[in-house]
Amino acid sequence: MDLWKWIAEFLQNRDLSEVVRNYAIVVGGAVGIVLAWKRVNAANRQAEAQIRQAELTRRDHVAELFNRAIGQLTDEKLEVRLGAIFTLREICRDFSDLSDPVVQLLTIYLTENAVDYGNSNPPADVREIAKIVRDSPEDR
Repeated sequence: MDLWKWIAEFLQNRDLSEVVRNYAIVVGGAVGIVLAWKRVNAANRQAEAQIRQAELTRRDHVAELFNRAIGQLTDEKLEVRLGAIFTLREICRDFSDLSDPVVQLLTIYLTENAVDYGNSNPPADVREIAKIVRDSPEDR
């Protein structure tokens, strides 16, 4: 009789242990999902911070190029002035949000330094600036 009692208890305990095991699996899965979600959120925040940092670095680099090029526009050597103009042209092409200030600057530069060349062609730097200003979109 003790054997039958033991078997009945074992079967009852087995049902209870399966229920406990199933609940433990569900709870473990839920904890795993929460931890994975937190990890994904942390990775997203880190990626967004890196994107913001890259944008700031890009802005700093372009500002440095812009300032250096502006300083070189009045250099005595034609090669230096052309290098500055080509740099400004590339800034205009690569960074559309900065093209307006570049074109405005070059337009002002041309009007402030206007020279009557008569029948002769203007220097190469003036021709390049005129190309940039002429090729810029009309909505400026």
